[in-house]
Amino acid sequence: QVQLVESGGGLVQPGGSLTLSCLGSGSFFNLYRLEWHRQAPGKQRELAAMITSDRHTTYVDSVKGRFTISRDNGKNTVYLQMDSLKPEDTAVYYCRAHVGGRFDSWGQGTQVTVSS
Repeated sequence: QVQLVESGGGLVQPGGSLTLSCLGSGSFFNLYRLEWHRQAPGKQRELAAMITSDRHTTYVDSVKGRFTISRDNGKNTVYLQMDSLKPEDTAVYYCRAHVGGRFDSWGQGTQVTVSS
């Protein structure tokens, strides 16, 4: 089971960009499905983007065309490139790693605030 630490959050103006990183410690990082979830104030946590071990990606409709998830197994890191940010993207962003629902790990979260 990997341990996860997110970084890269912050305050950005509407239309701006941010890149989140999530560093995993432990072995066999390449076997894990990696996900970015987010939770806005007063809302349930939602899956924003996901990348499988063979690099297949999926996105929630609200971020398609604006967010890109990628992974670097050599660095045990998953990234979330966020472009054309909107105020409604404001949330705490969490990374998750699991293998078919097993060996499930979550990071502590990083705050993203989109505001002028």
